[in-house]
Amino acid sequence: MPAAKTLEVWTLSVPLPKLAGELAARAEAAGFDGIAFTDSQNLTGDVFAGLALAAKATSRIGLATGVTNPVTRHPAATASAIATVHAISNGRAVLGIGRGDSALFQIGLEPAPLASFELFLDRLATYLRGGEVDLDGYASRLRWLADLKLPPVPIDVAATGPKVIELAARIADRITFAVGANPERLRWGIEKARAARSAAGLDPDSLAFGAYVNVAPHPYVATARELVRGGVGTMAHFSGMRGSSADGVAAADRAVFEGIHARYEREKHTLGRARHAAALDDAFLDRFAVVGPTRVCVARLQELVDAGATKLIVTGASFDADRSEAGRSRTLFEQEVLPALHGR
Repeated sequence: MPAAKTLEVWTLSVPLPKLAGELAARAEAAGFDGIAFTDSQNLTGDVFAGLALAAKATSRIGLATGVTNPVTRHPAATASAIATVHAISNGRAVLGIGRGDSALFQIGLEPAPLASFELFLDRLATYLRGGEVDLDGYASRLRWLADLKLPPVPIDVAATGPKVIELAARIADRITFAVGANPERLRWGIEKARAARSAAGLDPDSLAFGAYVNVAPHPYVATARELVRGGVGTMAHFSGMRGSSADGVAAADRAVFEGIHARYEREKHTLGRARHAAALDDAFLDRFAVVGPTRVCVARLQELVDAGATKLIVTGASFDADRSEAGRSRTLFEQEVLPALHGR
């Protein structure tokens, strides 16, 4: 088994054009190890511009796309953009990528087919690692990259279903699972990824793992549930997409995942008042998210670490949640949960 690794705790945010630097600086001051900005061009500002601002406003934390997609940009453009952030931040960038969600449905498109995603990912990795990409006979490379004198930008694939997990294991540096706060499901994904890595002739210990988790510490569980309702609705619908797997998923949860995806209100993406989110019952919210008193949140998150996650990307209150209670929850996470996870 690989040696124990230090846990990284990241926060997920949006690259608001005039606030991206401030958001990153606040995350760094609070003790987070990184900040990931969403990439959804119709809903907020440009993710790479936001990360560049974040790089100038910070000195320590990691900076990632959370996540970009293989459709809205050419792989050379994506690689050049994140490498630019890498250069500005002196090697703190991470390229988070998935098949696509809100960035695509906001322009009338569906998530990228698996074959397209694999081709994009392979070309992206080649560009970022300084190699030459064959574009229908044309030899293409990022010619300025060698001057950076920095390690390559790590590629972190957001994954839920087995096919994406397996292709990510062959190409990426890290897989961050969007399967909720379920340690058994996380173990399933890690085992599948390690097996695929080994089958490709690569060292499975060279692949790192993380988890996207909806978290809301609050002394009142009912309030905490309402804070994460919108985010849970968004994260859970990934498990209902075509290509996701029922392996390790209880029949009741499988029905919830498919129901969310079937009635997903795209115009109310991430919002608690969306019909797909409003329909979630307390028991599901308690299983899929991490909610309640801080000691409970720490214990639940530690279960994910024990299952193999060395990185947690936490998302808190929904945009339409009560702002006062959201602030209270954020303070509890930063002052009590985060130090506990870091062993302080």
